[in-house]
Amino acid sequence: MTFSEMMELSESQERTVVRGLQLTLVVILGYGLVTGQFGIFGTAGLALAITLLPALLRREYGYSMDAGLVLWITVAVNLHTVGVLGPYRQYQWYDEIAHTVSASIVAGLGYAAFRAFELHSDEMDVPSTFRAAFIVVFVLAMGVFWEVLEFALGGVAVTVYGIDDIVTDLVFNAVGGLIVAIWGAGHVDGLVEFFQERLRSGTDG
Repeated sequence: MTFSEMMELSESQERTVVRGLQLTLVVILGYGLVTGQFGIFGTAGLALAITLLPALLRREYGYSMDAGLVLWITVAVNLHTVGVLGPYRQYQWYDEIAHTVSASIVAGLGYAAFRAFELHSDEMDVPSTFRAAFIVVFVLAMGVFWEVLEFALGGVAVTVYGIDDIVTDLVFNAVGGLIVAIWGAGHVDGLVEFFQERLRSGTDG
């Protein structure tokens, strides 16, 4: 089952929602620039660039990402970008939801890459339980990397909220990873196939 089928939206409806969310990022980008809040400007700019990656993949490699997955990615980066405007500070639950959603995207991408390597290599034969463990460990590792990056950029581009916030972030990163490990791995099969094609292309080249 794809993300589109799970969300029960037509592709045209999903694309419309994605365009609306991208417009929201453009507005936040402009707000950050006009008010001189370059942390907000940089966050919105990076988020907007991420939402444009599926179009770049389609143009450069002919890969059409599942519209539902594109929507899920766009929702994740919007949650984070809107969060820096204030909800992260005001509502603990918002931070928890944003990290869970973002972690599920990271988990899906990590799983797709790992599964593609496994299918590409004749020497790899990984039990399904190990794949599930890999997803969670991968998400936690990326979460730690992100927290270190936030500390490095603290006061420049991002706001660091403290050790308790870091622990909470990592817990909900793990929740996002577990959701993908238990229910979501099958939703990125198209991405697995794309990575396989790129691996074959690199080997043939």
